[in-house]
Amino acid sequence: MNFVMGFALAFLGCVLIEGFLSGLCRILGFYAIVWEGTCRVYVLFGKVIGVLDQPGLHILPVELGWRAFIVNWLGSCTVLDMRLDQEYLRSEPVNSEEGAPMGIGIWYEMGISDPVSFLFKNTDPRGSLKANVSNSTVRCLSNMPLSAMLETRHQMSHSVRTEVSLKSVEWGYRLGSVYIRKVHFRDAGMIQQIEQKVVNRLRQVTSAIKQAGANQVSVIKSSAEKEAAVELAKAAVIRPATMRAAFAEIASEPEVCSALFEILETQRILANTGKLVLLPKGQAGSLITALQAAGKAE
Repeated sequence: MNFVMGFALAFLGCVLIEGFLSGLCRILGFYAIVWEGTCRVYVLFGKVIGVLDQPGLHILPVELGWRAFIVNWLGSCTVLDMRLDQEYLRSEPVNSEEGAPMGIGIWYEMGISDPVSFLFKNTDPRGSLKANVSNSTVRCLSNMPLSAMLETRHQMSHSVRTEVSLKSVEWGYRLGSVYIRKVHFRDAGMIQQIEQKVVNRLRQVTSAIKQAGANQVSVIKSSAEKEAAVELAKAAVIRPATMRAAFAEIASEPEVCSALFEILETQRILANTGKLVLLPKGQAGSLITALQAAGKAE
């Protein structure tokens, strides 16, 4: 138990001593740690004495010489983020060649290329780059044909990037990719007019499609009726000869002919909707006389 407690106390003491000594060495300027994607700029008496842009552990006396021991007390150390950043400018106002008020949405990347120039050549490199991108967008994309503005986004992005890059490098701020993400109309009245035109055009196209379909159906129906009429006319022409030949063949057999005509007569009688009155045999004359007398009485 005493061994465990002694080991724990020794370990805790080593940790505290290591932290204290490492902090003291860092304050005294013996070493510095540069993290990935960062850069350290050391300034002493208004002069840059060192730039550490490689990640890892750096021994400051080797990098800065004897000035490493006083730079943390009499100078300054600025840590810069070297990673790429992104910015999106919404609805930059431009006018097309036809005078239509358009809005351009532009997305771009930027990052620090020269830490010294970034710190001392411009007090607000990010804001200046944003203003330059906005001005370049308006300057390069104004008075373009509306069709080209809506279709050639890659060319417009390349034009804006070429215009801005030469100026941003002077401030130590590197412009990365530039992309035109959105091109839209800024006038609400114009948007409503375009929507109305599109709706009307869709209605016209729909009506034209319906009319074309109706015309096609009419053509098919007329062709079918014509063919049917031709076939019916042919059937009407050959019907008498066909019936005559059939009746002639039936008439050659007297028994078959008699049976056929009886059947036909029976069918006609059954198909008749009239009323049939049956009278007893031998009483037809008296019944007719009685009916005539009743009619005269009325």
